Amino acid sequence: MSDAPIKLPDIATVSLGASLGWLAKGWRDFLSAPIQCLIYGILLTGASAAIATLLYLGGALNSILILLGGFLLLGPVIGMGLYEAGRQLELGQTPSVRSMVLVKSALRPDLAYLGLALFLIYEFWVGIAHIVYGLSTSRLYKTPQEFLTFMFTDPSGQMMAGIGTLIGGAIAFLAFTLVVVSAPMLLDRKTDVFIATVTSVRAVLSNKAAMLVWAMLIVCLIGLGIATAFIGLIVIFPVIGLASWHAYRELVPASPQPTAK
Repeated sequence: MSDAPIKLPDIATVSLGASLGWLAKGWRDFLSAPIQCLIYGILLTGASAAIATLLYLGGALNSILILLGGFLLLGPVIGMGLYEAGRQLELGQTPSVRSMVLVKSALRPDLAYLGLALFLIYEFWVGIAHIVYGLSTSRLYKTPQEFLTFMFTDPSGQMMAGIGTLIGGAIAFLAFTLVVVSAPMLLDRKTDVFIATVTSVRAVLSNKAAMLVWAMLIVCLIGLGIATAFIGLIVIFPVIGLASWHAYRELVPASPQPTAK
């Protein structure tokens, strides 16, 4: 066995407003393959809206908020097809819907481990959310109006919203730190999940303010998409996914140029 030290890739320092440049590049990529990206967005949005509808019809309004939190936590893995589209566009190729939905290079154990880690973080968030909700009220609200009235006008509801936001935000940023670079890096490079995750953490710690802005921008955009009854996510999620590819390429400049697969 080799005793050579593990060589971690260098991390670039980016400007505070770098995320705006990543979004601009993501939008440019979206316009380069609009039909493929829209279909991907429709598939994702349709699944999310269907789950939310089932929860609403079942009277589990509090679970809808948990679902939205999970959307943010699991988004980086769901977006693998968009990283693949970004990689192909960088090569001057035109991505197909098939190549985005069935990403061959994503079928590897390291990505499965990363997905499992995110799922466990999500399950932890679900448990915490139910505890916070259970300590705040014993009622099950049947309509959005009743639930929102409780959350914004009742002191217990306001406390629930405040504590839930703080805890959920901390968990979401932890997940973001672990995967913002590691997910596209595992797609792009032959590396293991440990090196990819450490690289992701180093990228965030080296650019704390810029990455906090990027994380908050993602949350705001996703929130905007959800506020439009999920319709806005058809465009917003693909743009964010494509922008995330450019974020990775800029944050890890030592990564090799992608090759055709």
